[in-house]
Amino acid sequence: MGPETVAPVASQPNFFFEVIAFFNDGGIFMYVILAIWILGLVIVVERFKAFYAWDVDGPSLMDMVKRNVLMNEVQKAIQACSNSKSLLAYVLKSGLKRANQNKEQIQDAVESSILEVSPKLEKRMGQLALCSNISTLFGLLGTIQGLIQSFGAVANADPASKAKLLAIGISVAMNTTALGLLSAITLLVAHQTLTSKAEKIQAEVDEFSSKLVDLLGTKKHLPQAQAQTQAQPAAPVTPETKSETSSAA
Repeated sequence: MGPETVAPVASQPNFFFEVIAFFNDGGIFMYVILAIWILGLVIVVERFKAFYAWDVDGPSLMDMVKRNVLMNEVQKAIQACSNSKSLLAYVLKSGLKRANQNKEQIQDAVESSILEVSPKLEKRMGQLALCSNISTLFGLLGTIQGLIQSFGAVANADPASKAKLLAIGISVAMNTTALGLLSAITLLVAHQTLTSKAEKIQAEVDEFSSKLVDLLGTKKHLPQAQAQTQAQPAAPVTPETKSETSSAA
């Protein structure tokens, strides 16, 4: 009774042991590819966390800043930007802090902030692309190793063991190719997704920072123009003006 119940359980496939066998059959390059894959995934997770912290609804943030600026409540706009971790808020805050200066000084502050935040979007993206490419190359290298091993088995082994050695060489070739491609595809998709996210953040920073410079420059000169118009004296009344007024009457 006991052996009959234990035998079916023992014959069931174990996924963990199948993975171990898959790696062992693939040879040393399997572990190299795995290490590269893990490194790439660590970069992917770190970049996704950073990008989603740096991203924000750009139009909504700009509308809030514009509304506060037009109501002469620049400090409220600065405080709102300070409460956000996004790169756009950081750039807008640098421009808002110079709201009382001229347009050139505001633009210099904004451009300086853009130069500061742009490298953050490109950080580790090159390493991620490199991990994807190296995974493919190590998979190809493992394939070549497996083929060499197979040809060597056919050429030198005795007929009784040729089939076994040939199967071992083919396992090395196919397993490393499969793992290398799986790693490369995963990292390539993640790299493209992160690149699109970085381009979106960079585009919003460039667009709304330019709009802020224009808004602050226009807002600064608008009250001055209105004040000059209101303070402009009326035209003096001369004898000629009086005579023209009398004749017209």
